[in-house]
Amino acid sequence: MKKRSEREVLLQGNEAVVEGALRAGCRFYAGYPITPATEISELLSVKLPQVDGTFIQMEDEIASLGAVIGASLAGVKSMTATSGPGFSLMQENLGFAIIAEVPCVIVNVMRGGPSTGLPTSPSQSDVMQARWGTHGDHPIIVLCASTVRECYDMTIKAFNFSEKFRTPVILLIDEVVAHMREKMTLSDEEELEVFNRVRPTVPPEWYIPYEDTPSGVPAMANFGEGYRYHVTGLTHDIRGFPTSRPDEIGPFVTRLHRKISQNFNEIQMTEFFRTDDAEMTIIAYGCVARSAKRAVIEGREKGVKAGLLKLMTLWPFARPAVEKVLQTSKILLVPEMNMGQVSREVKRVNRGIAKILTLNKVDGTIITPQEILNRMIWVS
Repeated sequence: MKKRSEREVLLQGNEAVVEGALRAGCRFYAGYPITPATEISELLSVKLPQVDGTFIQMEDEIASLGAVIGASLAGVKSMTATSGPGFSLMQENLGFAIIAEVPCVIVNVMRGGPSTGLPTSPSQSDVMQARWGTHGDHPIIVLCASTVRECYDMTIKAFNFSEKFRTPVILLIDEVVAHMREKMTLSDEEELEVFNRVRPTVPPEWYIPYEDTPSGVPAMANFGEGYRYHVTGLTHDIRGFPTSRPDEIGPFVTRLHRKISQNFNEIQMTEFFRTDDAEMTIIAYGCVARSAKRAVIEGREKGVKAGLLKLMTLWPFARPAVEKVLQTSKILLVPEMNMGQVSREVKRVNRGIAKILTLNKVDGTIITPQEILNRMIWVS
């Protein structure tokens, strides 16, 4: 018997993102409509005002992320959503948010490209753009959902990571996951971790906005509350003012990396399915991971010892998980709806230990379980 606070809902992936964002405490959204992410904007335009939040439709994606950064600096959990072309426009402000250490969430519902490409068709071609789209030597956290429930859970995760590590977090969803519907249970009483940024505990005159700490994450004051500090896209000192001193620049950039690298165990999320004795492991993410799981089940029925490593964190890349499956598997198969973006990372980790195979598709259609199964049987 369900609790009164529980309700079963049939949600689209994009709708689940909205529910997750609200549950995480998002109260500001700025965005520009773009297929196939528009439902996120449409729903938040209705739901945010109901919880005293703010929704703004901006003139473009550059301005959207700029508004999100401003709202976050004022102390409000903020997000935007877009697709490939809009994500490209956001890259300069993404770099600004990274160097200024401004928490925010960017949802990118991937579609075929380049340019306008295939607006209504799925793709997984923004993996490398998410990692390297903005310039400079910087870390980034990129998550990827493959189910409607994960759209909800990982949106909350994205906000938590963003607030905890004072950094932008990107959630990638392919068009298939964004628009498919699945039943899930929502509960107001469900125990979910919701992390809020660390606030300063010292008087305003003692506050150092970019000081080094054991966690690598400085406390963050809200604008308008008496704590004054300088925000710039230039490399800055611990008080936020531009600097050209090597003895200040080196420690600053190192700290940006350290606050992420020393938390890999928490950030790098994966799932293992029947990999304990797998002689062949499929490494997949997004909607392709769903096809891969079915292919593993059917492959086992045909005598193929296959397993699945599902990547839920794409960046920082889950090297330990790949190394784990390499202990048993002599073949790794990486199916992707691109020309091979994650497979390059797998090859880098592999270092010649196993045979790496790819299955790539860029015609705007999904990779089916049968296509993966055919590839498995052909090589086994």
